[in-house]
Amino acid sequence: MVNATYVESSQDLLYYADDGTPYIYNLGDMAWVLASTALVWLMVPGVGLFYSGLLRRKNALSMIFLSVAGVAVGSFQWFFWGYSLAFSDTGSKFIGDLRYFCLKGVLADPSAGSSRIPAILFCVYQCMFCVITGVLAVGGFAERSKIGPVMVFLFAWLTLVYCPIANWTWNPNGWSFIMGGLDFAGGTPVHISSGTASMAIAIYLGKRRGYGTERLAYKPHNTAFIILGTVFLWFGWFGFNGGSALSANLRAVQACIVTNLAASVGGITWMLLDWRLERKYSAVGFCSGAISGLVGITPAAGFVGSPAAVAIGFVTAFACNFATKIKFLLRVDETLDIFASHAIGGMVGNILTGLFAQASVAGFDGITEIPGGWFDHHYIQLGYQVADLSAGFAYSLVMTTIICWIMHFIPGLRLRASEEAEIVGIDDAYLGEFAYDYVGTDPELRLHRVESKPIMSSGDVIAESPMSPGSQDGDSSQEKVPHGAKGNAAVGGGRVDV
Repeated sequence: MVNATYVESSQDLLYYADDGTPYIYNLGDMAWVLASTALVWLMVPGVGLFYSGLLRRKNALSMIFLSVAGVAVGSFQWFFWGYSLAFSDTGSKFIGDLRYFCLKGVLADPSAGSSRIPAILFCVYQCMFCVITGVLAVGGFAERSKIGPVMVFLFAWLTLVYCPIANWTWNPNGWSFIMGGLDFAGGTPVHISSGTASMAIAIYLGKRRGYGTERLAYKPHNTAFIILGTVFLWFGWFGFNGGSALSANLRAVQACIVTNLAASVGGITWMLLDWRLERKYSAVGFCSGAISGLVGITPAAGFVGSPAAVAIGFVTAFACNFATKIKFLLRVDETLDIFASHAIGGMVGNILTGLFAQASVAGFDGITEIPGGWFDHHYIQLGYQVADLSAGFAYSLVMTTIICWIMHFIPGLRLRASEEAEIVGIDDAYLGEFAYDYVGTDPELRLHRVESKPIMSSGDVIAESPMSPGSQDGDSSQEKVPHGAKGNAAVGGGRVDV
């Protein structure tokens, strides 16, 4: 039985540890962190909707599914050993040990993040960070990967990549924490690690069919999904950054203010950069800029004032906009620009944290003391930030590549989808379900005869499906076919963008 009661005067929670030491937890702080946990959870389907809207119709459901499946995989990993590997107080400077294996002993003792909340609350809050980081990373598999192996990859990646980086950044034993690196809510553990992983995944998988041709010169299939996903993300980010104060105090309020401001400035900046090219205001561009601003402010949210947030939103959106060209320079088919938005955005945010961090802002909680950044004439802070982001980038790139190639040689775990599955769409091939009441069929799968039916085996084999002799690789035409009719009716030659 937990030895806990309430303080009569304030009704705060009073807990006595096994050695008799009393700890007082403010119920308002606990309520805020619990609410922030729910807000961060809501970001996960936001990521799925955002990714889904950017893809082609025939792959739309796969990203939404992987986002919610990622909650399950990430939550189990965190329970099993993720929390212990990240936040064990007896671990090394690089990774924790298994002291809290299966959450053994995680209850009401003060947490590794703050003595103002119990460990069990800190655990569930940080679980949401683990989950969303993995979901961001698996966006690199878009449109050309099997579903099952991706979930195995996610468990391995969270164990071998996310947990060590979270440990060295936020655990008091971690080398970056000891060095003095400043990362309020996850510039390196969340954004740089996931964005870099997406690039490594794209390099491993290779290009999609039709890369460099009109076949892949498509517009996002559902802009409403993109906007709705952005709404979920923006809304949840108040819990992501504001909740990272781990208390309902002035620092949490300040983090929410700068979060909203950076997102607003980032959205306007990207939209105007796109307007100069098309002379049209792009909803997708605005959403991309808002996400970039949110990424940039993440490491800085608890350390900077409002004027700095304006600068961070502008600079990050500007940098991320032009970083979308990197994949073309490297000739890497990184479908969703996760590297540009999250890895580059996280790097820019980390660097600007080193410039704009202020000891006075960090002290809004009445507890935190830091030497500050360049604003406070603490110039070495920029070096600490660069060391931290460089380590996170290099480690994620190398380890993600290693995981992909190890799985490549394990029977049943190869990640790349078959060519046939890529043609018919990941939704049909591996889920057998669709995001809409109609699906798109590739010109190469047009059937001449009513009797001809594609025979699928886990998305890897299509047999007895004569290809239309008029189809060409460069033809981007696709058909809307009702679910009940797919594979059973002759397909015409109408031209529909999917």
